[in-house]
Amino acid sequence: MSVAPGLQPESWHLLTLLDRAPGLHALADTLGDLVDEGHPILAGTADLKYSNGLIRFQDRHPDRYVQFGISEQHMVSAAAGLATTGWQPHVATFASFLALLACEQIRTDVAYTRLPVRLIGHHAGITLGYYGTSHHATEDLAITRSIAGLTVIAPVNAAQLRSALRAATAWPGPIYFRIGRGQDPDVYDRGDREFTIGRAIEHSAGSDLTIIATGSMVHPALAAAAALEAEGISAGVLDMHTIKPLDADAVARAAARSGVILTVEEHNILGGLGGAVAEVVAEGGLPARVVRHGIRDEYALIGPPTHLYRHYGLDADGIARAARAALG
Repeated sequence: MSVAPGLQPESWHLLTLLDRAPGLHALADTLGDLVDEGHPILAGTADLKYSNGLIRFQDRHPDRYVQFGISEQHMVSAAAGLATTGWQPHVATFASFLALLACEQIRTDVAYTRLPVRLIGHHAGITLGYYGTSHHATEDLAITRSIAGLTVIAPVNAAQLRSALRAATAWPGPIYFRIGRGQDPDVYDRGDREFTIGRAIEHSAGSDLTIIATGSMVHPALAAAAALEAEGISAGVLDMHTIKPLDADAVARAAARSGVILTVEEHNILGGLGGAVAEVVAEGGLPARVVRHGIRDEYALIGPPTHLYRHYGLDADGIARAARAALG
């Protein structure tokens, strides 16, 4: 693998960026495989090929890789231009820079023109804990799901990201992928669960409560449900990997079965998964109470991600506490 001058293959920095974030390998490796299979894919990033692992894609297909430099807005506009010539560009940067900084370009250059650009927002939520508010992305779901024609997907782990990228090759229009920092625990193995854009995955059905989680919150939601079951509380879990289009039928089934829905997201509770589920329940007149669990309309603190998850109740214990409170 080629590396930048001064950044040696055995260096601590590179090991930290890549080897300790194996989930990000799925992005580069899957895109590389798709190129080998004949798909018209280009990949690019805004000077973050080590952070998102696209160095692996560059090594395999240097003629399909674009380094845009620290210019995220230009990257999105350029991707739109490339898409008009038959390419399917996949551009990646920190979610905070992509969804917030390049929002106008996503809306006007990509979504308005319905171009097949794949926007990869990595290190989403509060995964860049020490970097602070400028690097936290707790508004990106609200922003992207409000843009007309833009599909929004939050894969759980590397295996699901692979499946989602493959499903996206035949999906019309633009997609925003929200992923973490590549250190997500395994929820699915390769081929473990069928992935369909817009269709939630039901892990279990609960008669007392249904936890609807997305992305990084699916794993702790499953652990919380197991703890609740041990207490005699019947808790179901839905992986709502597609935020838009939301699987309204899955929400309706959960509402009819359990009557209480707890949404869990590494995001502001305003405008994200919780808001989307509440809209379905309210507009459909469904017989359920919706409780949103996430970051409660504040800028996240600065610290290690594990500590932040515990502080905001976004670990298994915190989700279980929120579930008990929702049940009264």
